[in-house]
Amino acid sequence: MSHLYPRILPVGEAAFTVEFGDAVDAALNQRVHALDAALQSRPAPGLVETVPTYRSLLVMYDPQVTAADAMRAALTDALSTLATADAPAGRLVEIPVRYGGEWGPDLADVAAHCGMTEAAVIALHAQPVYTVAMLGFAPGFAYLLGLPEALATPRLATPRLRVPPGSVGIAGAQTGVYALATPGGWRIIGRTDLPLFDPGRAEPFTLRAGDRVRFVLC
Repeated sequence: MSHLYPRILPVGEAAFTVEFGDAVDAALNQRVHALDAALQSRPAPGLVETVPTYRSLLVMYDPQVTAADAMRAALTDALSTLATADAPAGRLVEIPVRYGGEWGPDLADVAAHCGMTEAAVIALHAQPVYTVAMLGFAPGFAYLLGLPEALATPRLATPRLRVPPGSVGIAGAQTGVYALATPGGWRIIGRTDLPLFDPGRAEPFTLRAGDRVRFVLC
């Protein structure tokens, strides 16, 4: 770990971001989730919400409850006792996926780029247990770590205007799942019928940052 990290930076007057590095890296992301778990288990006074990203944790607080210096001190204290083991294993969520055809219009292109058959791409993509590194870009969109290197494929040169909800895609060395119909440039290889975002539910998001995901063929 660089001597520059971790570092605590102010974000406006009611938040800090705690940065662990400057790369998309599973070990850095594990530390993000470890800090998040520590703050959730022992919340500092005034803590409002935390938002994990690949390499940092946004910590929002109520400045009428706790001063900035006090929140920074609480974060420094949490970091001083932090261990990767503090991040509990997330829930295991199985996502049924139909690969190829109308559900995965880019499967053939991914297979050609990777020098594989479509069946081999499907088998390899469904093999790992992924980790939800973060949610972002649109409500419920899950960025997953764990894509096999052999499946890394560039984004589309021209993004689609509409990607159906439930679409499973590849972009570079990442895989992701669209919770809503949005524009997007990921290579779509399959789709799930599992509802991933419903604002009417008590818990709107099916997936949470830190969850583990297994794709199941259906």
